[in-house]
Amino acid sequence: MLGNAEKRKKYDKLGANWKQYEQQGFGDFGGGRSYSSRGRQGNFGEYFGGGQGGFSDFFEAFFGSSGFGAAGGSSSRARPKGQDLTAELDLTLNEAYHGAERVVQLDGTRIRMKIRPGVRHGQRLRMKGKGQQSPYGGEPGDLLIKIKINQEAGIQREGSDLIQDLPVDIYTAILGGKVRLSTLKGEVEVPVKAGIQNNGTLRLKGLGMPVYGKSETGNLLLKVKLQLPADMSKEELELIQKAAAIHAEKQK
Repeated sequence: MLGNAEKRKKYDKLGANWKQYEQQGFGDFGGGRSYSSRGRQGNFGEYFGGGQGGFSDFFEAFFGSSGFGAAGGSSSRARPKGQDLTAELDLTLNEAYHGAERVVQLDGTRIRMKIRPGVRHGQRLRMKGKGQQSPYGGEPGDLLIKIKINQEAGIQREGSDLIQDLPVDIYTAILGGKVRLSTLKGEVEVPVKAGIQNNGTLRLKGLGMPVYGKSETGNLLLKVKLQLPADMSKEELELIQKAAAIHAEKQK
């Protein structure tokens, strides 16, 4: 082709796809003639870079009425979508546990979003079609919400499990009993076996974090923290001394 002077001119003007341009109704640009497309006449420079049609007419003639679709096609799915937008949303651990509802202000528009239980720190939620409009007539972009979860005092999260301290007085630790504890699910009574040790772990199945998008729940892991009684009476101290003496005698 490069050895042919006429084809070489067309190649220099239009590049490797010069044949496709000719097939769409363009004239001989190498000789400076006008193009012909759907009954209109004009100079190529005006058609491509200016005039009433500009780029839109050029792409319409070359690709078809869809502009960015296949030749002759009309589907808007091939058109570039609008730009995605990003935002950050703060939640408490309690809100992440139960789910939450927020109203996002975007370009003067109020967008209400519902957040399902179990959402994770750093997770991105996608709101389809809530981003910028496409300048080419395609679908609008999406809104991506990055979740930031603030830790709850005394509670840690590891995956779908929650870790929390369980204060236990020494009498309950020795004799056994029940301890009331405030959790993210509400007030619960925790059974404590006699003789439990400090820093021991109790597992409450199903009281952990919900798994996002699933009907599953993690576990609540309780770390035992023995509490010494304050302001003990003289009688209490005497009883403890007596118990200590009995225990020491047993160890002999």
